Amino acid sequence: MTDAALGAAQRSGLVLEGEPLLVMLSGGADSVCLLDAARRLGAWASALHVNYGLREEADGDEEHCRTLCERLGVPLTVETVALPLEGNLQAHAREARYRLAEGLCTGDYAAAHTASDQAETVLMRLAVSPGRRALLGMEPRRGRLVRPLLQSTAEETRAYCRGRGLAWREDSSNTDPRFARARVRGGLLPALRSLGPAAERTVAETALQLRDEAEVLDVAVAQALAGLGSGPVVEQAGLASMPRALARLVLRELAESAAGGPRSLSRPEAESVLRLGEGGGSRSLDLGGGLRAVAEYGTLRFRLGGATAEEAPEAVGLTVPGTVAFGEWEVSARLGGGGEVAVSRAALGERALLVRGWRDGDRMRPVGLGGTKTLQDLFTDKKVPQALRRSLPVVEVSGEIVWVAGVATDERFLGEGPHVVGLSARRRLG
Repeated sequence: MTDAALGAAQRSGLVLEGEPLLVMLSGGADSVCLLDAARRLGAWASALHVNYGLREEADGDEEHCRTLCERLGVPLTVETVALPLEGNLQAHAREARYRLAEGLCTGDYAAAHTASDQAETVLMRLAVSPGRRALLGMEPRRGRLVRPLLQSTAEETRAYCRGRGLAWREDSSNTDPRFARARVRGGLLPALRSLGPAAERTVAETALQLRDEAEVLDVAVAQALAGLGSGPVVEQAGLASMPRALARLVLRELAESAAGGPRSLSRPEAESVLRLGEGGGSRSLDLGGGLRAVAEYGTLRFRLGGATAEEAPEAVGLTVPGTVAFGEWEVSARLGGGGEVAVSRAALGERALLVRGWRDGDRMRPVGLGGTKTLQDLFTDKKVPQALRRSLPVVEVSGEIVWVAGVATDERFLGEGPHVVGLSARRRLG
């Protein structure tokens, strides 16, 4: 067991010979083990110790880290940080520590979280947050933050330190019942070990497997979204035809895109959203935090901050070939076709294309109509949600509308054969 932690760090692939690695060193057995293991594995190791001054032993922890790094020949940076006393103190400390590490390191920086910490994290999240994500735990890598010891237990890091003759410090807050993690560590994990000695490793391994499998689900969600269209407005019929679990994951992806970040969507919430359009017409559901689900004309979308109409983005010129950003859209023009519609290069001539929003009074000659029609009537015919009409890309040339994304192409510009320009528009998620 003495070298089990060293083997786990090596197998992680996160400690690289000859590469810089900043270890966040608290002075506890886990971080002491990681620092020494990184040095033995050939990484260009350095250490960061943060003294928050919150515990009587804080200065002793700092002195211990200084002595240890001097013994190991490892450069050490010590920072003193005053934390706000309100809110989650442990979260404030973690954020401050990671922020300092980001600013100091030239490569990756490492936290000494173990399989024991992973098991605690999974159990704590599962207790308060239903769903698959609660079981994923901490990832081995998040940006430049790495966790090389996630496959080693706290017992193994202590055995490593004893075998190497390395002293460590015990943090009194680890057994303070005021902290939820301490209650899980002191009560729940021992109870689980009584059922199976490898309980924490089993929980950690489950989190690792589920994280791998999440990549498969992410691909399935992306494919499902691609089948529903190019933007955040999806057909309800398409959602209804999916397996319920996949539909829930698609809804969560759309909700997070609208919210601009992680957003939980419970099973009852997802079911309510899926039932929104059953009665026809236009209906919405308040999901809290300013997020609403809106069903309209057989489509479904999410909005943040109410149901007011979107503003028209600023007009932008489009070269051929070329791609431009128009609000949340990406509009492209390609020589030779290959887009959603093909328009005649001869009809466009050498005139510049302009991408803009719908204006009151806009008219065009839709293919097959044999006359002109206002965009407002076209939007109504196509059941385009009111809130999205101003933000849809309208491509014009010299004041004449060529194409309205997802709605209609003007018959005067329709083209075929090799001498065409392909136009396409894609709504960017996130």
